[in-house]
Amino acid sequence: MNLFDSHSHYNDEKFDIDREEIIKETLSNGVSNFIVAGYNIESSKKAVEIASEYEELYAIVGISPNDLDNIKIEDDVKKSVNEIEKIATNKEVVAIGEIGLDYYWNKDNKEIQKEMFIKQIELANKLELPIVIHTREAVADTLEILKTHNVNKKGIFHCCPLNRELVKEALTLEFYASLSGVITFKNAKNADEIINLVPENKLLIETDSPYLAPEPVRGTRNNSMNIKYVAEKIAKVKNKTIEEIADITNQNAKRIFRIK
Repeated sequence: MNLFDSHSHYNDEKFDIDREEIIKETLSNGVSNFIVAGYNIESSKKAVEIASEYEELYAIVGISPNDLDNIKIEDDVKKSVNEIEKIATNKEVVAIGEIGLDYYWNKDNKEIQKEMFIKQIELANKLELPIVIHTREAVADTLEILKTHNVNKKGIFHCCPLNRELVKEALTLEFYASLSGVITFKNAKNADEIINLVPENKLLIETDSPYLAPEPVRGTRNNSMNIKYVAEKIAKVKNKTIEEIADITNQNAKRIFRIK
């Protein structure tokens, strides 16, 4: 199989003790490629560093809504985005992300979140890259920004919320939906409905490693080898084989990230 994990965090400190071992084992066990996702300046640099060591890995760089602790004013936003732009010129970078809005963890800085999101959309347009979106309890504002600030190369809703209205709007905007281990959780609401709602040509899969380990390994440190459980769940719901889902999502990932 050629499974493509469209979102992982091998730049996370949880992989410091065995990062190289895990990556090599993963690439020998049915996973052909994966994306290492940045979420602030340092993690974005680390994502590029890791991706540069393996031809099968790629990086995305950006500042997430959960990493704005020292960003308080518009000038801080501009300086931070300028730093991301410098990192994004590296040939390993295939998107700007993860970026977006999160009102679950952060309710007191909504305006700065919005400003950072918009400025990074503008950066993606300047660099002709897609974006990778994180949204949590901020669906209305996320969609409003996407409708009023065109994203030239479109992008992906990472760890796509199991929200039918969001998915419908995302598809109307020509975005992709990346489904994670959440769809395998026993308490996941709407999982089957959302899986059926996403057409095959807009479907991606991810682990969000080291987080969100799927059933049957929920509660452990996640890694890209567990992407097979996400693919198996989708295959069952869509009445496909896991090999078919692997091929479909692999082709989709390479299309949106423009990987040859």
